[in-house]
Amino acid sequence: MNTQDLRVTSADLKAPVVNRSQVLVVGGGPAGVAAAVTAARSGASVTLLERYNSLGGLASGGMVLVLDDMINGQEITVTGIVSEYVERLQKLGLAVVPPAEDRKTSTELWNKWGRFGTFDFHSHTNPKPICYAAAFDPDGWKRVSNDLVREAGVTLRLHSWFSRPIVDNGVMKGVICETKSGPQAYLADIVIDTTGDIDVASRAGASYIQDSYITTLVFRLGGVDTAEAERFEQENPKEARAINRKIKRLLGGAWELWWLKTPIDGVVWCNAPHMSGFNGVDPADLTAAEFAARDRITEAVAHVKEHLPGFANAYMLDVAPQMGVRQTRLLEGEYVMTKEDVTSRRHFADSVARGRDYYYPYRSLLPKEVDQLLVAGRHYSATPEAQKMSREIPPCMAMGQAVGVAAGLAIQENVLVRDVPAADIQAGMRRHNADPGDIPSANATIDAGELVTA
Repeated sequence: MNTQDLRVTSADLKAPVVNRSQVLVVGGGPAGVAAAVTAARSGASVTLLERYNSLGGLASGGMVLVLDDMINGQEITVTGIVSEYVERLQKLGLAVVPPAEDRKTSTELWNKWGRFGTFDFHSHTNPKPICYAAAFDPDGWKRVSNDLVREAGVTLRLHSWFSRPIVDNGVMKGVICETKSGPQAYLADIVIDTTGDIDVASRAGASYIQDSYITTLVFRLGGVDTAEAERFEQENPKEARAINRKIKRLLGGAWELWWLKTPIDGVVWCNAPHMSGFNGVDPADLTAAEFAARDRITEAVAHVKEHLPGFANAYMLDVAPQMGVRQTRLLEGEYVMTKEDVTSRRHFADSVARGRDYYYPYRSLLPKEVDQLLVAGRHYSATPEAQKMSREIPPCMAMGQAVGVAAGLAIQENVLVRDVPAADIQAGMRRHNADPGDIPSANATIDAGELVTA
């Protein structure tokens, strides 16, 4: 399935060329920043384009304020640039991470850490085990993103909305962005699509499929007495469950814990309402979703203030400026990850990034039809069922780091990105302190002859 052909050739280019670089990253979310910073650290000249007024994507603009899906039992599997974010946020006092000695199961530890969301949400035990995860502040994420991009020497352009790809004979040459100054062209040897919806790849002629999942407009409340709220829940579990069920019905859907603590005292974030049936790339649907979400939030917050202890003085601090879209277009790349690949923990010879206990092959980041184009993030090459299980922010950052390494290697060796050996990307990831999944965990499924030989 392809979109309307919006490709422009270099010969037909009318927009003014405002920048040339070796690597161009389109989309400044977690995967995009990871890709841009890693490519720049690898020695490439890099430009990063972002449509909003800040970096961070769904981590900051969408206010998805827990980093999770980074562990395989007690093994921390997602490392690299995401670890840098956690460390820097902690130094700012804007991230909360359970210490190693608290990463286990007990009622006491659940009562201490559970409301930060730092638990293994895949576990079926009760209480769920506390694990390595981080609750963070959205503005802190923006600050760390800015610092990383600036320190790496990346050329950043905010307020630049991707419009059309520049493609010559099946080879990416750059993109056109719409800005307040009019259309602007950015040229590059390699383009990385981290838009979240393969905006670039789909318009450049790459095959894709399209599906949808729930959308969420996150909001935060201030003035919450979290100690009173937690005490009420722990001392009156039956009554608390009844109140929370009512709140979740008003919201129209939420995870088990509809509110979570943040590093800021008295501020909680609410990963709700969950809404289905909206197309995350259709402006009419997104507009309807914004209105529907705000109506639900208004009604639910009024009920919360009246009925839930600890929330009597709560007020609406903010609503996320970016709708939380989980799934739209998905690349049909050189390899399409399946649900079975994820659930069986299938290891690939060309694994270049990891999620909690699953592996991303380099082929899942490569479009079939377009050269010098890479993708990373939630729109990677996977079936809808597989993507739902493998789209959390830290693994997306690992994918971003992998394609940043690949782009840097392609520039150094003067080869096409699809011809960069996976073993070289794996070694590059190790140099950047990231786990590429070259060494499978004990619970991986390994097919005969799959392991990369040194």
